[in-house]
Amino acid sequence: MSRIGKSIQDLIIGEKLSITEKIEDKDILLYLGLTNDNNPLYIQHDFASKTEYEKPIVPTIMLTGIVTSAISKYLPGPGSHVYRQEITFPVPAYHYSLITFTFVITDINVHKNEVSIEVEDRNEEKETVLQGKFLVAPPTLQP
Repeated sequence: MSRIGKSIQDLIIGEKLSITEKIEDKDILLYLGLTNDNNPLYIQHDFASKTEYEKPIVPTIMLTGIVTSAISKYLPGPGSHVYRQEITFPVPAYHYSLITFTFVITDINVHKNEVSIEVEDRNEEKETVLQGKFLVAPPTLQP
């Protein structure tokens, strides 16, 4: 049987998770290939150099994917489901950025089997590149 994540009873308010990811070109190219997204702002240095960003940026949905993947893998973990998200991207993330993703459980509703997780992602300069709140249903197995 596959490993299952933490149930609602195993989680506590204030519980934290921190992971660090380096955003490599290969990851961006894989994402762009899967989504058929050919926005030159994401991959073309000559195009991006003429924009306000000055160099290619990481697609925001890719950052969101890293967040939801961490929720699925670690907190609450396998079997959990993100069903609501509110996200802002205050500054862009750039290729080769080293981003620290910090997750904190801020609320638990046992009756709804619902956990609120606040997420903040910061680059090497400590700038916030993603800030959000996610409502998650922790894993449950039918008897």
